[in-house]
Amino acid sequence: MEHSRALTKKSASNLALAFILLPREKRDAMSALYAFCRAVDDVADEDSVPTEKRREQLAAWRADIRRACENHEPEFILNQEFAPVIQQFKLPFVLFDELIKGCEMDLDTLRYENYEQLELYCHRVASVVGLLSIEIFGYKNPACHDYAVYLGQALQLTNILRDVKNDAARGRIYLPLSELKKFNVSEADILAGKFSENYFQLASSVAARAKHFYSLAQKTLPLEDRKAMVAAELMGSVYWQLLQKLEQGNFNVFGPQPLKLSKPRKLALIFASWIRYATGVTSPNYGTP
Repeated sequence: MEHSRALTKKSASNLALAFILLPREKRDAMSALYAFCRAVDDVADEDSVPTEKRREQLAAWRADIRRACENHEPEFILNQEFAPVIQQFKLPFVLFDELIKGCEMDLDTLRYENYEQLELYCHRVASVVGLLSIEIFGYKNPACHDYAVYLGQALQLTNILRDVKNDAARGRIYLPLSELKKFNVSEADILAGKFSENYFQLASSVAARAKHFYSLAQKTLPLEDRKAMVAAELMGSVYWQLLQKLEQGNFNVFGPQPLKLSKPRKLALIFASWIRYATGVTSPNYGTP
């Protein structure tokens, strides 16, 4: 797992931080999953590479992960490390295929007309990762599938609100155009980084939708599987706090300083989650006012 661990450690992402709560075997398995997700996402996001070349690279990743899923020897070093995990936890190719389709959407789609289109994207790039993760975490109740889908939608909508400025710099707007029209915010306003009362109302509406998915995730996770989902629940807690911080800053992400959680705050959330886990507290700490 040398390459997967190194990539996960280097990323210092919120997802990677959540792995600390897992036993070693599952932590390594999640590092391998994360490394794969990071690799294909990086391919899609490398704007300096021509689109058709990136499409070919994603096709190569699809073919290689198929080899791993069908118990053949993959060519890419990350997939070679990942292959035993795929076999151990019976991770299905269809989910990896969906994930790569989500990355391919970033090659072609710079705008989303409505929530229906956006939520397909969120499902592929976030909920699918959740569906793969719960296979590694282990669960008893199939309702965990719905939990993974809802939490993935919540996390990705939070990401979208946080990253509006960075996405706009690359010509991308993930906020649905139907919502921009509803709140009288133009594409040019977003691309220019213009904050206004109208933008605040738009972002508040998207945040309300995210909160709805957090609430659904909270209510859907079966009691008997809450301990197994400790890393996912930490993710829910971190991103819920991030959404609160965005809200406190009026969703104005266009300034010079990004609205994000500090590392001490994240570490505090990890410690609090560990205490809750160790003491048997299973009630969620996100999704409520």
